[in-house]
Order: sequence, then C-alpha cells, then structure tokens
Amino acid sequence: MQAIIITGFGGPDVFEERYIPKPEPHANQILVRVHATSVNPVDYKIRRNGKWAGVEPPAVIGYDVAGVVEEVGAGVKNFKIGDEVFYTPVIFGGEGSYAEYHVADESIVALKPRNLSFTEAASMPLAGCTAWDGVVRLAKTQPGETILIHAAAGGVGSLAVQIAKAAGARVLATCSKKNIALVKSLGADVVIDYRAEDFVEAVLRETEDQGVDIVYDTVGGDTLERSIKITRPSGRLVSIVDTTGDLNGAYIKNLTLYFLFLERASYKMEALRNLIEQEQLHPVIDSVLPLNQAAKAHQQLERGGVKGKIVLEVSEN
Repeated sequence: MQAIIITGFGGPDVFEERYIPKPEPHANQILVRVHATSVNPVDYKIRRNGKWAGVEPPAVIGYDVAGVVEEVGAGVKNFKIGDEVFYTPVIFGGEGSYAEYHVADESIVALKPRNLSFTEAASMPLAGCTAWDGVVRLAKTQPGETILIHAAAGGVGSLAVQIAKAAGARVLATCSKKNIALVKSLGADVVIDYRAEDFVEAVLRETEDQGVDIVYDTVGGDTLERSIKITRPSGRLVSIVDTTGDLNGAYIKNLTLYFLFLERASYKMEALRNLIEQEQLHPVIDSVLPLNQAAKAHQQLERGGVKGKIVLEVSEN
C-alpha cells in the first residue's frame, strides 16, 4: 500500500512517500481502507521527536481515520465488511493513519455519522474526543454553568464550544479578532479577542466579577495560572497542553485541575456520532489537501492560525 512515512525525526522534509506492506487484522481487529485522515498538533510533535511515544522511524504517523471496513479479524462482533467507520488510532504501540489502510482494535471504533462525508468525519475523532473528554467526562459541565474555552477557533476549541453549548452551558471563548465571527457562529455567548484585551479582565467584566465554573485550556504557557484568578471556588480547570507558572492559587479556592491525555474508547466516538447526527456538533475544516502534501499540512499547522482542522484525503470519497 502507499503511505507517507517519516524517515527520521525533524522538520517536514522528513516525509517520504513509500510503498509498504498492507497490515493484516488480528483477533478483535478490523482492517480499514482509509478515505481520509487529518493533522493534529501531536502529529508534528511526534514528527519532530517521537521517541516519547515509542515511534521509531521509518514509521507512519497520523491519528484520525475515516474509511470503510475491508476485513475483520476473528472475534470481531460489532463491525462487518463494508461498514463506514471513524476513530482515532492509538499513539503508543500502533501505526499511524497516513496510509491507504489501517488496522485498529474494534474497541476504539464507531460507525461514521450518516450525515458526514469521509472528509468531514476525518476531522472529528482526536479533536472531538479530546473536547468531549474535557467538557463532559472530566469537567462534568452542567446546564446553567459558565465555561471559558481558550483558543476556541482551533481544532479542539471549536468542538469544545459546541459540546459545551449542547450541555447547556454559557460559553465564553478566546480567539483572535479574525476568528470572532466563526466562534460566535459555533455558539459562543461571549467572544474575547485575547490580543486586544486581557482575558482575565474581560471575563470578570462579563461575569460581573463572579468568574466561571470551568476553564478549558488548549493554549498552554501561563494561561492556566492566569485562569485560576477567574475560576469560581470549587470550580474545575482542564488542560491538554504543557503549562508553566504557579498553580498553587488553586489550593485556597478548592479548585480541581485535570490534565488530559486522551484514552481511546468507542463510547467516546459514539458520543460524538450522536451529537453529530443530532446536528449539535459540526466539523470545522480549514483546508483539504491530498495525502502526499502532508508536509505542507504540517507547515500550515505549525505556523498557527488554522481554523479547525486540516484534512488529508487518502482516496476518493
């Protein structure tokens, strides 16, 4: 099968198109013909130096799949040949999705939403499950609560806004000026241009000095530390990125801090599918490129400013 591999660790120039053997499914696994995949920040982090993830070049990376089941292993119960599926592959101990075929345990797979194309569906698994995990499973967002979502135009942030609205929350969001209209269209009640004003001051103004119940940080740096100031006592903060600064301020406010690294599971994919089919969750796609332009996609993502996701089409949809 054709695949895009990394020949070593480094910049986008380490990508190479190569023919490699098609994988075979073992017990409880399915073989999927990949129609589309997408690019996530973890992709370029592993491309730069993926030893922490157990990746040894030459290797296939990529952690989103939308495609069709072509073969099932012994013991597979929930899928059959011809099923349209989507999922996010495991990072540790598995091959990635920048290839024509991919093998996955059925325990992390769900049927593709009926109302999405393969290209649209490929934008959802990793970012969508990360957003759902933070907003629903960890923060346990409730109707009437207020949540602040940082970098709300990004891959995870754009989906977290929609999931929080579906949960009945009032959503405050940060983004750059050029993305304000997009974030409002996703359902945010208040959008803060983080370059034009201090988000701490803006949140206090918009909440009448009460602050928020929940913060979802997809930015990193000192964002979490600064967010403690505007989180209500007994509130929750979720971070999916590296943080710096002093977090001790959370102690005297009885705050709960969650540091999230996604664990794959089909029930999370099913939750996404239900929200999508109920039209409460929609993909946000910045651009679509062919798989052989994976290097260009990485360059775009690393430059920043991407709205939602960059999708790589592997075969015709």
